[in-house]
Amino acid sequence: SFLAQQRAPGKVLHDAVCNHLNLVEGDYFGLEFPDHKKMMVWLDLLKPVIKQIRRPKHVVVKFVVKFFPPDHAQLQEELTRYLFALQVKQDLAQGRLTCNDTSTALLISHIVQSEIGDFDETIDREHLAKNKYIPQQEALEDKIMEFHRNHMGQTPAESDFQLLEIARRLEMYGIRLHPAKDREGTKINLAVANTGILVFQGHTKINAFNWAKVRKLSFKRKRFLIKLRPDVNSSFQDTLEFLMASRDFCKSFWKICVEHHAFFRLFEEPKPKPKPVLFSRGSSFRFSGRTQKQVLDYVKEGGHKKVQFERKHSKIHSIRSLTAQTSEQHTEVPKQVSDSSSFAYGDDNDAAAVQSCRQGKELKVSTEDVGQHKSPSLKKSPKEGRKVDGAVVSTVEEEEEAAKDRMQQNRPQSQQPSTGSLTGSPHLSELSINSQGGPSVANMSLSPNLSPDAKQSSPLISPLLNDPSCIRTDDEEEVKKKRFPTEKAYFIAKEVATTERTYLKDLEVITSWFQSAVSKEDCMPETLKNLIFSNFEPLHKFHTGFLKEIEQRLALWEGRSNAHIKGDYQRIGDVMLKNIQSMKQLTIHLWKHNEILMELENGIKNSRKLENFCRDFELQKVCYLPLNTFLLRPLHRLMHYKQIMERLCKHYPPSHMDFRDSRAALAEISEMVAQLHGNMIKMENFQKLHELKKDLIGIDNLVIPGREFIRLGSLSKLSGKGLQQRMFFLFNDILLYTSRGLTASNQFKVHGHLPLYGMTIEESEEEWGVPHCLTLRGQHQSIVVAASTRAEMDKWTEDVQMAIDLAEKSTGPAPELLASSPPDNKSPDETTVDQESEDDLSASRTSLERQSPHRGNTTVHVCWHRNTSVSMIDFSIAVENQLSGNLLRKFKNSNGWQKLWVVFTNFCMFFYKSHQDNHPLASLPLLGYSLTIPSESENIHKDYVFKLHFKSHMYYFRAESEYTFERWMEVIRSATSSASRTRALSHKEPHAY
Repeated sequence: SFLAQQRAPGKVLHDAVCNHLNLVEGDYFGLEFPDHKKMMVWLDLLKPVIKQIRRPKHVVVKFVVKFFPPDHAQLQEELTRYLFALQVKQDLAQGRLTCNDTSTALLISHIVQSEIGDFDETIDREHLAKNKYIPQQEALEDKIMEFHRNHMGQTPAESDFQLLEIARRLEMYGIRLHPAKDREGTKINLAVANTGILVFQGHTKINAFNWAKVRKLSFKRKRFLIKLRPDVNSSFQDTLEFLMASRDFCKSFWKICVEHHAFFRLFEEPKPKPKPVLFSRGSSFRFSGRTQKQVLDYVKEGGHKKVQFERKHSKIHSIRSLTAQTSEQHTEVPKQVSDSSSFAYGDDNDAAAVQSCRQGKELKVSTEDVGQHKSPSLKKSPKEGRKVDGAVVSTVEEEEEAAKDRMQQNRPQSQQPSTGSLTGSPHLSELSINSQGGPSVANMSLSPNLSPDAKQSSPLISPLLNDPSCIRTDDEEEVKKKRFPTEKAYFIAKEVATTERTYLKDLEVITSWFQSAVSKEDCMPETLKNLIFSNFEPLHKFHTGFLKEIEQRLALWEGRSNAHIKGDYQRIGDVMLKNIQSMKQLTIHLWKHNEILMELENGIKNSRKLENFCRDFELQKVCYLPLNTFLLRPLHRLMHYKQIMERLCKHYPPSHMDFRDSRAALAEISEMVAQLHGNMIKMENFQKLHELKKDLIGIDNLVIPGREFIRLGSLSKLSGKGLQQRMFFLFNDILLYTSRGLTASNQFKVHGHLPLYGMTIEESEEEWGVPHCLTLRGQHQSIVVAASTRAEMDKWTEDVQMAIDLAEKSTGPAPELLASSPPDNKSPDETTVDQESEDDLSASRTSLERQSPHRGNTTVHVCWHRNTSVSMIDFSIAVENQLSGNLLRKFKNSNGWQKLWVVFTNFCMFFYKSHQDNHPLASLPLLGYSLTIPSESENIHKDYVFKLHFKSHMYYFRAESEYTFERWMEVIRSATSSASRTRALSHKEPHAY
């Protein structure tokens, strides 16, 4: 009433409702009310409310779902999915969502699970007797309870997800029928969906007109007109005509069609047309609000606060979220303050009781002892008992304001309540997982396609890392500067020591942690054990002594002992030469690493027990990278020695006392690298194929002789449903495209493949009107894709063209290289993607339980979230650009600098409290970030500071010297700006290997 008196437009009222519910994704919803003819109409967001609702005190305005996306995984907030679930529940009760008895019983079983929790026959019967979800429910009660029995342990949020997963596959999901007649006078029903306009006879769909086929929509009085694009293969007339009950009915349907087309197909809200000077013709109606793409982008930027909410109908005591965290104490949820809301969600009894958490107020949300679920065979770190945010590794992209609040409050708890955001979550920032994507629980229960990406307090700002001893004052820094040497050679030598510490820790992952775990489980053949550990233990023993020598030399150099002879020890070349010569004797073990990698993968392939064991080991905190990556570390380390010695020789003048030893050490290590380089290249490709195999479902033999990985990344694919995000994988013989899989493991489901033999590629921006657009024409199928930027398009064009040229030079097409046909390769435009019979729906839960653990933080997922790509050349450059050392870190709005031990590898920064820690406390994937130097206006006023920035996330890091500052800038730049093939190849030219 107040809004109406103020002549406010409908958008103000809509926004007020969304704000009241703390609903971020409110654009999927609309306000519906009966007009003066008792016809239900949508509130126009541009017109004043008073002109639409004449008597507001006597009208019930309903807040209901208006736009149903093709995939509910695009709904990234748990609250949004909860409201969608309520809509499904209401549509079932009203008979709008029709399906067979099996699907109906399965849907209701998930509703019951979300409301009363795990199955109990007595409670179930009482609950079903009191709650009628459909008419004639009694006939299905036994079937409902039979399904409910299978949902043990499923949280309300998971039940919502499963409910929507089943509902979205039903033909009547999200459908509102509008009675009409065709030209012959036959009674039909029209409906509009995300894909286009649908025609029903009764409740059976008989025709569909995808948006791509529709040229124009219009209405004349009671006639609704669809003008189609010309199609030589179609028997349809150019313009289709349908007769509706009245002009108002016809115009109402036309408006909702216009809105659906704009919401799902346009990049941004259409601009208003200029008003005519004299006469206006036709309706001035236009879609108002954010398009789906804008909503997804906004949520991806993470510029909103996560809120907790209460489920009104749920009798489960604890509200649990879809996160890797589980709760040890009960979650404190604020109760609904006001019961006087004048807006109903469909019916009054389905009103969502939603309450926001007050800003700055921390709720006590703790987690169940996830350690209980860990494999008992795996060795624990002494520090593993202390959980940091209940996670193995937490990434650190946080709201800086929230970080500042927590630092100022200095509360004892470090955890934040979560609403369990979904995948598709834009930043890996909010994931509580290790770098493998593994949750801290090996056997945790997750819904399909869910990633535990809830907003949490970062361990970097928790009391563990925020005690006063971690904060360095300027006075302490000045003392430190005076105490230690400042010459470049010293910092080069120090880099040897810092990176050697990380390398030794990586070796211990195999020789200590993995070996200890293997010894407790009878899962690995003795021959394989001997092969692995007999070749890694000598390396660990040697490098333990090597690190000790380097640290002793640095102590002498710094004057911490025997200061009177310090001058004789201000060098490192002699130590490097001696140890590199000794290292040559270990070459026999390095040659074995190719065999180790292949035998381990073969063992995993042939033994389910070994596969499960290695998978569980990768979930441990200490295994912060893929297990097979640690097997490549010794070969990678040789390259690092070579690079360090090159920098040292370049720095020294020929007359320097350390130059001769340094040059000799460089010659020795260059010879070793040259001998092993070819072997390493094969191993890297082999390792990468096996790693990608874990991220993909729908293809069996990804790893075959002759196949080479070239590039992976996110592109938008144009289909009948519009532009849809897809993950593409380019190899030297084939191009795969996938979508985010609806599995607990977050794997990518292969949708289709295009053999590269005979393919052509061309730019097609003008043809399709889509920026950065390419058409890939295969011999049997063509697809249209769009990159996020021009630079991304150029990278894909360059690599795809190179791959096509390689395929043309091969012996010919080799379709047998793809051993397993993708599930829906038959559908070029993906209009039938993910179809599933209703009889199969009941099996969805059990099939999920067989999936491998969640993988949400791999490079593939980072590229998906950041909408970027990486090539094999980028991976090779990343191998060269690894670095370790202390950095000071500062948030945008924080005051003090925090000292952290940082390891940079695999496009990611891993954070430790000290170099002695066995596992990282947090990680920050850097793909998509920009690297700059702070401007004067940022008031940093410190030397050697660089800034990392991605959308609303900003971090400052401070190095100890000019040399280390330049080194950090160099290695991080390699991850934040993906190299083009031409530049990357020129980058490699100077290296002998």
